[in-house]
Amino acid sequence: MSTGVLIVDDSHFMRNLLRQILEEDYRIVGEASNGAEAVKLYKEHDPDIVMMDIVMPKCNGIKATAAIKKIDPGAQVIMCTSVGQREKMKLAVKAGADGYVTKPFEEPSVRKALTDVATV
Repeated sequence: MSTGVLIVDDSHFMRNLLRQILEEDYRIVGEASNGAEAVKLYKEHDPDIVMMDIVMPKCNGIKATAAIKKIDPGAQVIMCTSVGQREKMKLAVKAGADGYVTKPFEEPSVRKALTDVATV
């Protein structure tokens, strides 16, 4: 069975981009546009990996990562961050992020982040 990935980003464009990069080798179990939806979908689909944007409305990626890690300490979460968000990335790591990729996404870096987390 292939690795299941939950994609979380408030940008429809970014979700589509990640889907295109990943769908050949990974099973996309769902997409969420904010952290609250991400937590709900995590409970429903139990993905192997979550691709989580940091800056989102309603519930940001840092709060959503902490909530997911509380539900499942073994959850694998990769943060998606824009260049220059070092402080937010530090908070994301504190919340339990297992890795990160920087926007704009490049396919090799996204694939490497997933491979690194999947082999931990």
